[in-house]
Amino acid sequence: MALYRGCDLPEDLWYDVDRDVWARFEEDGTATLGMTDPAQTRCGPVVSVRLKAVGRRVPPGQSLGTIESAKWVGPFPAVLSGVIVANNEAAFRRDILVANRDPYGEGWLVRLRPERLPEERGALVTGAEALARYRARIDANAITCMRCEG
Repeated sequence: MALYRGCDLPEDLWYDVDRDVWARFEEDGTATLGMTDPAQTRCGPVVSVRLKAVGRRVPPGQSLGTIESAKWVGPFPAVLSGVIVANNEAAFRRDILVANRDPYGEGWLVRLRPERLPEERGALVTGAEALARYRARIDANAITCMRCEG
């Protein structure tokens, strides 16, 4: 795990830095997606999450759902094409702030079965490249991450 200006940036994840989305590739061939720590900080406390249904096929860039906070309403974009195999709406019903508190764990949003992973993974970055790009983005936007408490 790397920390920069309070932002947690796990080095084992893959990132679409411009869209503030992380991806974790699971052993079963699926990809779990969520919003990054800088993203949850910028949007503030989440007040509503509506995610697309399981079974839906999505191309990269299409909305996987809508996230609403006190400061912002917008889409959560797909960074890979695939079929939605799970969403985390149940966790958000139990604790609407789960992505603010634990964006890389319990606060995941959608799990996809990627359809074109070999071609599309190249658009994501990981490791040192991801950290360098995130440091620049965090500095450019004057972000200091913090987690919601309640």
